[in-house]
Amino acid sequence: MKRNASVGLKSLELCAGGGGAALGMEEAGFTPIALVENDPHACATLRRNRPYWNVIQADVRRFDAAYWKGVDLVSGGLPCPPFSIAGKQLGAADERDLFPAMLRIVKDSQPRAILIENVRGILAARFDSFRARIDSALDTLGFDVFWTGFNAADFDVPQVRFRAFLVALRRNETNPLKWPTASRNPAPTVGITVGDLMAEDGWRGADAWAKRASAPAPTIVGGSHKHGGPDLGPTRARRQWAALGVDGLGLADAPPPKRFSGMPRLTLPMVARLQCFPDEWAFVGAKTHAYRQVGNALPVKLAARVATAVKQCLV
Repeated sequence: MKRNASVGLKSLELCAGGGGAALGMEEAGFTPIALVENDPHACATLRRNRPYWNVIQADVRRFDAAYWKGVDLVSGGLPCPPFSIAGKQLGAADERDLFPAMLRIVKDSQPRAILIENVRGILAARFDSFRARIDSALDTLGFDVFWTGFNAADFDVPQVRFRAFLVALRRNETNPLKWPTASRNPAPTVGITVGDLMAEDGWRGADAWAKRASAPAPTIVGGSHKHGGPDLGPTRARRQWAALGVDGLGLADAPPPKRFSGMPRLTLPMVARLQCFPDEWAFVGAKTHAYRQVGNALPVKLAARVATAVKQCLV
């Protein structure tokens, strides 16, 4: 069943976080009928920036989706620690694995399409059987399933960030899926992207710093609720940041002052811009809570490109 694009497409988003995926979905033309998120700070961020969105603070494992039966799309960035190389890669044995909850919600809401994002580790051979179980469950529910991975830097995002995507389309009711193609342009550099923010307080070294920061950012990490504060990652990541002239041990509260010397730290607005959030998007919570929302987000531009590909299957 195809639908006129002018009617509008509705989405139900799980694990919405601070809004990176939601903004990309919005840009692609989806209207959220509900955004489900367990973290109170992220919920407050979504409500502050989009007061008209229906934000539901709830654990998706106990969320009843039957009310939204017939929604066009179920989407979400499910927790990545079960599949991340930074963790123990326990997969289904990890208490944070929310794929079973997603499958239950799909069964209850009966969408025409599904779009799930995760870390690229889920595409590894060690998780072949895990993905096969997901594929089998979705096949039983009447979906054709597709997996792929993208580097955000290939889609005009100023950051090297690999992400895996699962798209499932209701059999015989949608157009064929065409994955988005990479941009022909090189990824923007850190210096080009946030150089003006680094110079906001008159730092004399801002221009020289921007020239040194001549590559896309390393993968920005947000940390989990159990581990991780407002810094730019472990030792290896901090070395990569240092090569760009950035002190990755923490975040600054403000840009460098006029006579600053040494390697500056990024501010939260700078990191948010590297994740393609609009400058006016405000994050609620203390620095650690706000940074976690930014660092764990799907870059808005990548979200928009993948969501647009899914939209073409539905109109």
